[in-house]
Amino acid sequence: MLRATHRTNTSFGLDAYLASTTKAVNRALDRFLPKATARPATIHQAMRYSLFAGGKRLRPALCLAAAEACGGDPEAAMPLACAVECIHTYSLIHDDLPAMDDDDFRRGKPTNHKVFGEGIAVLAGDALLTQAFELATLAQGWLRYSHRELVLDLAHAAGSRELVGGQVADLEAEGRAVNARQLRYIHERKTSALLRCAVRLGGMSANCPPRQLAALTAFGHHVGLAFQVIDDILDVTQSSEALGKTAGKDRAASKATYPAIIGLDKSRRIASRLTANAFSALDVFRGRAVALQALATHLLHRDR
Repeated sequence: MLRATHRTNTSFGLDAYLASTTKAVNRALDRFLPKATARPATIHQAMRYSLFAGGKRLRPALCLAAAEACGGDPEAAMPLACAVECIHTYSLIHDDLPAMDDDDFRRGKPTNHKVFGEGIAVLAGDALLTQAFELATLAQGWLRYSHRELVLDLAHAAGSRELVGGQVADLEAEGRAVNARQLRYIHERKTSALLRCAVRLGGMSANCPPRQLAALTAFGHHVGLAFQVIDDILDVTQSSEALGKTAGKDRAASKATYPAIIGLDKSRRIASRLTANAFSALDVFRGRAVALQALATHLLHRDR
């Protein structure tokens, strides 16, 4: 059992909030993406297959919650929230490929390449990555944050120094002795970078001042690390049915994970400490970041 060392507003209805944001994000994604019948239909069907495979849309929810914390309009942040989700989904499609993690299931459904073949799966991921930048241009741009800055933030998080770089480091670490410092490097890039980007873009959409953007950056960094530590824990403690993907894959592939390096108990303590650090970063909002706090607690205690 993970124990948080912080307090959150227990009256906040997170389930209702996630249901509302998920519905809004799904509507927006359906509106933004080419229809499944648009030529060539196969690629658009493949893109939509993975994009609408389920899930709570946590990254878009973090983006929208960050906008709210900064006094912004979540609707103004919606194109950016959807852009982040497109990048996340692209990374999952590619991560599941035989050349990467070679997984047959994602969110309880056959992975993209199992349904459409490896070639189309690669192209579906490519198309979603490209789609993300098209969506970013739909954001209006703000006094402090131009389109250039929005696109640059998104590109940096998705590029070879962050998300892609983390995937490379993760692949290269398979079967090798990796210490905690090296593992943190992987997690900071493979997972934390995009979560950090999501909350930063939400703050930018509210034209937030630099102090608030710095707080969101720290929050996203710590929440992103905690998220991946929990992922590592769940891989060894939950069943495939509970996870919606193949359990035990990390151990079978000799992947570097926190439980493998420092054990389950210490991994749980680290996840709790990271979440407490994320809460501390929100002090600048003086109680206006209730949704972000609730999401951080949810990520700490999730079971899939």
